[in-house]
This record gives sequence, structure tokens and C-alpha cells, in this order.
Amino acid sequence: MPLPPPPAAGSRGRCVLSFAAARDRCFSRRFLRAGLRPLAIPLPAGLDPAQTATTVHIWVPSRPPRNPLLLLHGFGASATWQWAPYLRPLIAAGFDPIVPDLVFFGGSCTRLPDRSDAFQASTIKAAMDAIGVPRFGLVGVSYGGFVGYRMAAMFPEAVERVAMICAGVCLEEKDLAEGLFPVAGVGEAAALLVPRRPEEVRRLVRLTFVRPPLIMPSCFLWDYIKRHGRMGTSHLHVQGPWWAVMGSVHIQEKTELLYALINGRQLSTLPKLTQPTLIIWGEQDRVFPMELAHRLNRHLEGNSRLVVIKNAGHAVNLEKPKEVCKNIIEFFKEPAAAAANGDDKV
Repeated sequence: MPLPPPPAAGSRGRCVLSFAAARDRCFSRRFLRAGLRPLAIPLPAGLDPAQTATTVHIWVPSRPPRNPLLLLHGFGASATWQWAPYLRPLIAAGFDPIVPDLVFFGGSCTRLPDRSDAFQASTIKAAMDAIGVPRFGLVGVSYGGFVGYRMAAMFPEAVERVAMICAGVCLEEKDLAEGLFPVAGVGEAAALLVPRRPEEVRRLVRLTFVRPPLIMPSCFLWDYIKRHGRMGTSHLHVQGPWWAVMGSVHIQEKTELLYALINGRQLSTLPKLTQPTLIIWGEQDRVFPMELAHRLNRHLEGNSRLVVIKNAGHAVNLEKPKEVCKNIIEFFKEPAAAAANGDDKV
């Protein structure tokens, strides 16, 4: 489906100044002030290092990290939009955030055809190796949680602990047809998670937030569409217009990521993690309902802890950032035995 044209000049939807561009610059400055610097890491297609197949854009600490924490975003914009509110409290707690853009988001891309979460996991692991970080904690939100779970399963020697935020990794393809989700198939899910017009963005925001804003001006929404190509899911920034959901220009590739994630998915083939795992969920999540949180907690057989946050939906990381961050810090600071066997919290 072709990109819809922005409103014509002189129409009500026209924005003379780009708020999206201003926020991009603002987020970059916040990352720089927090002591992080951006890198573009080229990764070869095979044994020939001269042939770059994939590039990972990643924010890394200016000094060698002592307590690295990898933060993986979900569908939406570059990682800065989602993780900016978490930098100060995490750094103050003694962590060294490392924040990549997943492939086909922000500044990361590939010319390889693989769209699996395993490819994403291998790519981010290669980027971590390239910056000299062999072991780290991991936090993943929604799609970033799918990638993070796969990383933890594939590289248990590297991933020490895992925090999953509203990441429905235990979903099965049949769940869509059986009515667990607000969509009935993979194609409908792709249309929901990668909207193309302001009215589609409004539908998505109302689905992902418990208290969505009453007003979402089309001029701002078209500004984001024009600047970033397409809009993604509910990974917004909590300051400014917090409904501002963004996405990259890779509309076809992002749709392919969703198909690769869901097609043929079965719980019986999902590996069980050996690392202590924190599961954080918004009680009123309608994208990945609470059933998936309990399913994951059961699947990990006592090696996980479930924290349910009230008055929050799928965008719990943005509706309740202080509460989410507090639970992340407490989990990654606990002794290993306590992290693995803590009581569930509601």
C-alpha cells in the first residue's frame, strides 16, 4: 500500500515547523548529556569484513561500562524516543545503559533477507561483541522483549538476567483466530501495529493507553508520518505530546518482521530461559492481554517473577515509567537467588 500523501499546502493539517525534528534533536542531546555517544557498527555478511551487510546504530557509554544494561525498544521510532526517560535513574543507580536501534528501526538496517527474531538477536549480540561487552543485563519492551528473549536463549553465557515488559513471547498463531487479541490474523495485526494515517494512529493509541489523550491533532500526526515514513506502536515519550508514536521508513520490512514473528508460532517450541527473569505487565494491556503474562510465568517454571502494574496498558513503560524503572533497578540489584525466586507483585 503506497504512502498516503501529506495534507496539501494551506490545509488545516499542514505544520510549518517540524515538531518531530525538534524532538529528535532534543532526545539526542539528552543522550549526549547522559554521557552516551552514538556509533554506527558495520557487520559483515560472512567471512569478508570488507562486505558490510548490516549496520547497527547504538548509543554506548563514553567510558568502558562496568554494569552494562542493554535496553531493547519495541515497534516504533528510534530507541531514543522510548528510553530517554530511563537514562537518569538507571545511571544514578549505577547502571551503564546501552541502547541500540533494532534492525529496520532508527539508524539500523540490513540488506540480508532474514526477518526472524533470531537474526535480530544475533545482530545485536554481534554489536555488543564489537564494542567489547561480553556480559550484560537485558531489558526488552514488547517486540524488543521477543528479541531479548531469543538473545537470552541463544547466548546464555552473555545475558545474565532478563526483564520483559509486556512482551507476549508465549503467544501462538492460533490465539489470533481464537479471539485473544483485538485482531484475527497476522495481516490485521500488521495493519494495526504499522498504521499509515492519523485516524489509524488514534485507534492504536486508544488501544495501548488506559488514559489516551482526548485531542491528537492531525497536523502533528502528519508531521511524524512525513518525517519517519510510517508510525509504529505505543512506544512514546512521556514528555511533550506523549501520543507521538513514530516509525521508520521500512514499512515493508517491518511488516515482514511481524509475519516472521507470528506465523506458525507455538508455545511448545519456545525455549525455557535459565536466567532469572522479571516480567512486567500493564494490568489492562489489550495488545498482549494478561493471559500471556501468566502463560510466560508458568512457562519459566519458578525462574521468574511477575509484576502487574495497575491502571496501565500495553504502554506501561510510558504510562508508569517511574514504577517500571523502580522494579527494573530493584531486580537487577538483587542477589541472584532472590532475583530468581522473588514473589509475584500486583
